[in-house]
Amino acid sequence: MFLLGMTVMTEGLRALAGRRLRATLLRFTRTPLSGAIAGAAGTALLQSSSATTVATVGFVSAGLIRFESSLGIIFGANIGSTGLGWLVAVIGLKLNITSLFTPAILVGAVLRLIGRQRTPAIGSALAGFGLVILGVSQLQQAMAGHGPLLTTTALDGLDLISRLQLVLLGLLATLITQSSGAGVATTLTGLAAGALTLPQACALVIGMDVGTTVTALIASLGGSLSARRTGLAHVVFNLATALMALVLLPLYLKGLDLAWPGGMGLDVPFALTAFHTGFNLLGVVIALPLTSPFAALIRSLVPEHRGPGPWQLGQHPPADLSVAINLALAAQGALWRQQILLLIDTLGGQPPEPVQLHLEDLARSLGQAEHFLDQLHLVNLNRQQVEALLHLLHALDHLQRLQGRLAEQERTQCLQSAETLAATRRMLLTLLLRIPGDLDQRRWLALQKRCSMVASLLDRQLDQERHGLIARSADGQLSLEDRGLQLDALRWAQRVGHHLDRLSDHLGTATLGLGLNGGRNA
Repeated sequence: MFLLGMTVMTEGLRALAGRRLRATLLRFTRTPLSGAIAGAAGTALLQSSSATTVATVGFVSAGLIRFESSLGIIFGANIGSTGLGWLVAVIGLKLNITSLFTPAILVGAVLRLIGRQRTPAIGSALAGFGLVILGVSQLQQAMAGHGPLLTTTALDGLDLISRLQLVLLGLLATLITQSSGAGVATTLTGLAAGALTLPQACALVIGMDVGTTVTALIASLGGSLSARRTGLAHVVFNLATALMALVLLPLYLKGLDLAWPGGMGLDVPFALTAFHTGFNLLGVVIALPLTSPFAALIRSLVPEHRGPGPWQLGQHPPADLSVAINLALAAQGALWRQQILLLIDTLGGQPPEPVQLHLEDLARSLGQAEHFLDQLHLVNLNRQQVEALLHLLHALDHLQRLQGRLAEQERTQCLQSAETLAATRRMLLTLLLRIPGDLDQRRWLALQKRCSMVASLLDRQLDQERHGLIARSADGQLSLEDRGLQLDALRWAQRVGHHLDRLSDHLGTATLGLGLNGGRNA
């Protein structure tokens, strides 16, 4: 019941605040300190450090957050993950309010079934919270007369070997439940019921903190270089924090014994929660000033090499759909950028950066993007993700058609060489040269407006130039063959302008709709 409540509550909170959390993380993650605050707040709100860290890995994969900035979120998520422990220690174990939350489960279930818009998410959060409190009560009753759970002296938590074994046990528990918060709450309940001793419980929660890193590590596999570094950074940081906690645990227990001799009057659930929060907070305080050396260490462990670019996607999308959509969006943006650079080069301009993909490579990568999107199914997505996926499918269609335009060399050569088409060529080149900078700064609204305006101008240019070319052909100034070539070149420019307009609209709307613009909408 407790695990069901955790799952339902987290789903509801994620539906209520997931999009806002992504926008908040992007907006406030400018320095490691601001990232730590945002990570702690987001994790406390969602009650899932895995959700925060997996989202962070997705942002880094998509190029929305730098690797160094993501470290702050990773640090802060550890602090936020202790929130459920305080909730259980202060409310769940101290106050007999189970009867108050039984109706809350019913009300939440009704809201989930018949509500509209955000109401089902509110219902899930309410029902889930009620199930969590009820589950804690059931665990208390079940453990009250059970006696000690770990009676063997090998697991008494009084020496280093037994503590390491308990750490491993806590790690395995988190791997099974996929929630360190659930494990900590269960440990608190067992501690309050006398089924666990304080040394045992402290060692268990250390292991649970390490276990929560596995989800983010798996999410980072197959991602970009920065994403893999972020996943490893989470593991290394939590391992270092766990090692520090193991070193400090005997001192902490000794201090408690001096303050409360024999444990008389000691609130052991409070002591465990304070230890959990304390060692995580101390780890963050130590790590924040050392962010740069820590980042250098992770870079040395995951060195840079010439590997797949951001446009390359794996054969199978990640299990987390939000990460998968972020990756698809980043890949399409990178492919569009490469097409822009090729267009600039083809029209005789100077690309602002080297072209990394040529026509055959682009065609292959577009095929990978299509295969990747084909495996994302609408039934498993929320409303924002469904809308983003539809925009990505439209964008992919325009990328593929723009790829076909790039292969029409006769028309591009005509547009580049014909003096009568110089104005059209300059207009298109001016737009193309502006797009990479807009993409870097995520000025989506400005880019959409600019592409739409140029597309309209190219439409009018086609109408005006068509009449002029026909007139020049009629009076013998232009051969019929040259007229046909130049008309085809004008139509090529007009269609390219249309694709640029639609791509800026679809990719920009998907980015803004998912809250991935970091607060920059212009």
